[in-house]
Amino acid sequence: MHSALWWNDFEFSNGIVTVKKTGARLPIEPGLIGEVLSWFPFYFVVESWRLKTPSQTGPKIWFAPDRPRPWYLIWSVLHAAGASIARSPAQADVVFYFDDSTTCDDTPPPPGARVINQHCASIAKSHVTKVFEQVFGYSLSVDPSTWNGAMVMKSEKNGAHDGRIVHGPCEAVEGYVYQRVIDNRIDRGLVEDLRCPTIGGRIPLVLPKRRRVAERFSNSNDEVLICETDKVLSREEQDMLAKFTRAMGLDWGGLDVLRDRSDGRLYVVDVNKTDMGPPIAMSLDDKIRVTRRLADAFLEYLEASTSNARSLD
Repeated sequence: MHSALWWNDFEFSNGIVTVKKTGARLPIEPGLIGEVLSWFPFYFVVESWRLKTPSQTGPKIWFAPDRPRPWYLIWSVLHAAGASIARSPAQADVVFYFDDSTTCDDTPPPPGARVINQHCASIAKSHVTKVFEQVFGYSLSVDPSTWNGAMVMKSEKNGAHDGRIVHGPCEAVEGYVYQRVIDNRIDRGLVEDLRCPTIGGRIPLVLPKRRRVAERFSNSNDEVLICETDKVLSREEQDMLAKFTRAMGLDWGGLDVLRDRSDGRLYVVDVNKTDMGPPIAMSLDDKIRVTRRLADAFLEYLEASTSNARSLD
């Protein structure tokens, strides 16, 4: 999937669009069409950045096994940063393992290459939950056969967005995980997910994503805010999330974090190593603002990793 012709990634049949890589199926309905149309103005802004940036000036990044498409956050961030997609691994300053699959091989990098996300081999929900519990020291998972009450049931697969609340005890279904129901309600009948973009363990900003309680597992938001990290997460929480990303092998990605209103604890419920964005619900100005902030953080990360590599030589 290294072709630049990104529209070939989809199949259209009987009112359904299928993503070839992941098998995700989306009905072609007014909501989806509206989201696509609202995305295009941002796409054209990023295209203007790409066309104005000489390819020889910024960092060159080789993506493998897949090339990021325009709806992935790294695509807009790299162009905002003045970086470009290398034509081959030999021409690259950095190799970025980019694979939408839930699990993938820990492939050896080209000799001497700086590598992003090389060791993030699994973002299966069970693996994320296991690492979370090891790092934070408290549980998210439940045993459906013995759990008495409400719990969240969701697919192991990346990007399924099929979470739902079921009641136990019940028999486990293969390919699904079962977790506590985190009470992330706020005011106005909304729930709040904290999307935490992470780059080298650092969270440059936090995007609180809000939607109605009835749509708590949806991928569509009623509103998305931009917050300074220190206003949302304590220093200790930031350190714990950085420790979690190291344990996951995640150099670049997005964490979906919930704060339980009853005890104030954080719960990492999903890890996105090929995160999309910025979120559709944001205004064009906010999309640009977020992208430029993340681009600055991405360049700082590349420069820091280069300095560290030199110090080890």
